[in-house]
Amino acid sequence: MKVAIVHDWLVCYAGAERVLEQMLKVYPDADLFSLVDFIPDGERGFILDKSVATSFVQKMPWARKKYRHYFPFMPLAVEQFDLSAYDLIISSSHAVAKGVITGPDQLHICICHSPVRYAWDLQHQYLRESGLDKGVKGWLAKWMLHKIRLWDLRTANGVDSFVSVSRFIGRRIHKVYRRDSVTIYPPVNVDAFMAAEGNKEDFYITSSRLVPYKRVDLIVEAFSCKLSDKRLVVIGDGPELQRIRTLAGPNVEFLGYCEFPILKEYLARAKAFIFAAEEDFGIAPLEAQAAGTPVIAYGKGGALETIRGLESDSPSGCFFYSQDIDAIDMAVRNFEEQALRITSANCVENALRFSEARFREEFESFVTSEYRRWIENFGEDFICSVRRENRSS
Repeated sequence: MKVAIVHDWLVCYAGAERVLEQMLKVYPDADLFSLVDFIPDGERGFILDKSVATSFVQKMPWARKKYRHYFPFMPLAVEQFDLSAYDLIISSSHAVAKGVITGPDQLHICICHSPVRYAWDLQHQYLRESGLDKGVKGWLAKWMLHKIRLWDLRTANGVDSFVSVSRFIGRRIHKVYRRDSVTIYPPVNVDAFMAAEGNKEDFYITSSRLVPYKRVDLIVEAFSCKLSDKRLVVIGDGPELQRIRTLAGPNVEFLGYCEFPILKEYLARAKAFIFAAEEDFGIAPLEAQAAGTPVIAYGKGGALETIRGLESDSPSGCFFYSQDIDAIDMAVRNFEEQALRITSANCVENALRFSEARFREEFESFVTSEYRRWIENFGEDFICSVRRENRSS
């Protein structure tokens, strides 16, 4: 079986890249395709130091810093990858990767992190945050996103099987594409964390990139105005940092970007991790739980699948159900009343359900079963004869 893996873009090591890393461990001989590849030498271990086939976007002016500005060209770019020599194509897609062109003698499995967020249900939020909800530029952006939606819907027909990263994303896939999917939760490096021995220290923590949808501003404002007797530590950097600092009281400490050993130490020592974003899956709350730290989270999206709430016999956190400071205030106070029920052991046990080894096993099993089913449906002799003809030509 000749395997190709198609990724949207390689610019950093984030959630989608953690999934890619584990897929490559399952299929280390796979060839890797990506619209752009700007991973520096010395940081390419997660892709097994592979050479990457890239698109024409790689060579566009200022692409290293401004690759997202070329988004209108990306559907065309991904369609230029020639994958005719491969038996199995796996796309890792949150933007356009699933739009690769495949033939009837090829199996295409898509791990969908989400249908293009800013083209579907999050369009209005994206346009507001980008300042593109008004004026001529706004109308051009809306027209472009309209075209992207038509293309995105058409290319769903080229996918044989969808994998969703959460049941929440599975519902989004069904809503947009009217396709069923199998949920395989992304891998979390739970082995890298260790629960702290003894009692927790008297502070709360949040950690993320400081961008608008993470809603760290709400957490900081809640602790500054409603929970001023409690200490909050904020780890992370981003374009919202200066604005969020203006909301902070003396009980809020900003550490900026921290290297992993420092982050791990603070996670293990904290009383609880606060999480106010609506995420497709959300790795940060699981890393906190792997460190033995409970999570107080916004009860929407992937968090409902990765945190055991107070209704559970072995809770690992609790929820608030509206993104405002009063809800966060009530959730923190509710947590403190119920804290004895939410043990470090509960948190670690829950996090272990999302390990890297579990992902590799589930993913390989799914791909194998889909490939066998596909062979049975179409007939091995027919498929092999078509492949011989394609490769000889």
